[in-house]
Parts: sequence; C-alpha cells; structure tokens
Amino acid sequence: MRVVSLLPAATEIVAALGRLDDLVGVSHECDFPPAVQAKPRVTRCAIHGNRLPSAEIDRWVRTELHGTGTLYTMDEALLRALAPDVILTQRLCDVCAVGYGSVVALAATLPGPPRVVNLEPMRLGDVFQDVLNVGAAIDATDAAARVVGELHARVNAVKRRAAALPRRRAILLEWIDPPFRTGHWGPDVVAAAGGADLLGIAGTAAAAVPWEAVRAARPDVLVLACCGFDVARTIDDLPLLRQAPGWTDLPAVAHGAVWVLDGCAYVSRPGPRIADTVELLARCLHPEAFGTPAAPDAVRAA
Repeated sequence: MRVVSLLPAATEIVAALGRLDDLVGVSHECDFPPAVQAKPRVTRCAIHGNRLPSAEIDRWVRTELHGTGTLYTMDEALLRALAPDVILTQRLCDVCAVGYGSVVALAATLPGPPRVVNLEPMRLGDVFQDVLNVGAAIDATDAAARVVGELHARVNAVKRRAAALPRRRAILLEWIDPPFRTGHWGPDVVAAAGGADLLGIAGTAAAAVPWEAVRAARPDVLVLACCGFDVARTIDDLPLLRQAPGWTDLPAVAHGAVWVLDGCAYVSRPGPRIADTVELLARCLHPEAFGTPAAPDAVRAA
C-alpha cells in the first residue's frame, strides 16, 4: 500500500495505525511523529512561514482565496513518480490544505487511479470516525478499532471526572487578530474537558468575532490556540490582546486563567492527539482537579 497524506492529521492517523512505512509522501506541514520529516513533501504554500503579523496573514489568506481559490500547490511530477494507491485529503477548510477539487482532478490523471479519501470532521465524534475511515482505506481496520477504543476511553475518563465539577465559562480563540471563536469540534472538546464555550458553535467553521463579544461574555477561562501557531508564536501576539479595551476587566485575566496552547499540534489538528487536547483543556479549566498544564504544551499568559 502506497499512501500520500496531504494533511498533518491524516499523517498522524496513519502513524497511530502502525503504517508509517506505507507513507510515501506528505504535505509540507506534516511534522509529527518526527519520523515523517524524512518523507518527500508533495505540497507547498505560497506564504513563507508565520512570522508575518497575524492581521497581515489574515488579509493575505482572504485575498489569496478570493483571487486564486487556493493557498497551496502540489508537486504533480513528484506525485506521479510516487504512484500512490491512496491519497488522504480533506474538503473541510481551504485554509488548511490543498483544495479538494484540485486533488480529485489530479488523482484522476494518475496511474490506477489512486483512491482519494476525504476527511471532513465537523464534531468530535467525526474525528474518531476518520480514524476508522483511514483504517478501512489502508487495510488497517483492526488497528483503527483499537486506536479509537483507546481514544474513547481517555476522553470518557476526563468526562466522568469533569461531570462532578462546576462547568467553567470559557472561550477558546483560534486566532487573535482578528479574534476567531472556535467551531467544528472545538466546543465539543471544551465540553468534554468540563467547560462551556460562550462563543463557539459546534459543527460550524471558526469565525471572526468582534473583541466586544469576548469582552461582553466575560469568560472565567480564556484559551488561546491559534491555528497553525505554536505556543511561542501565539505569545508574540499577546500584546495585541493586552492593549484591547477591557482586557484587565475579564474574569479570566483577573484570576490568572488565560492559557496559551499549541494550536498547531492540538486544537487545530483532528487526529489521534485530540485526546491529548481534551486532557490539556481539562487542566486549563480545572487545574485544581486535573493538575496545572505544563510547558511547552500550554503556558499561563495571565
């Protein structure tokens, strides 16, 4: 089985199923587990790095998608040479990976042609289903069932402990400038960890919200997990929030309950580490019961 993965979550799923050796190509963003660093990169992004100011990245993304419909290019010659049997991709978000239509069109011209598997999780349960779907596509159904069972057990263990605790009023932001409230599986992982997201809407795309909406909600816990950013890069943007009107009036700020998470590794990546995300959020929401989060995965910002 020759597998190409065009998104990091799919790469992590393949690895969790014990089939890393079957991966013949990955996207430019695939970085976990470390062994995938040696795999051929079959995609490129038009923007170089994430050191630009967040507002400029947001403007560039909107402009590029409006003008060209995609942020990425595929190395067609390399894909032909790799001759994959299966291509793992998604049509959930054009910001996150190559457009689904482009992948299907190219796949139709490749030898075979390869099977294109779409991963499109909208809710937490869909993330588990995607593990099963990948398992079915690469002949690893038994391994997929085992992995999903383990993930369910970990998430359910957090849910049981959190059920006896007060639900914390929380906001999970996936971008800072402008603020983006969470969506898709985000509110589900907050709920599983013992919180209630005040702005997030499960099963919908993350969306920009005015700062006043965050201020008016008065969250007890504020979690910053910027899409595509690690902890250090998100911390670079903290001065933008600290200058926002009413920042110091937020209960989360007053109580020292503002946390920065590695959004790239956890919240924005719907793969096997989603259970890690639930456990990490539980520590942010209820450190008295689950223990305080530890760097480098999470850092207290206020």
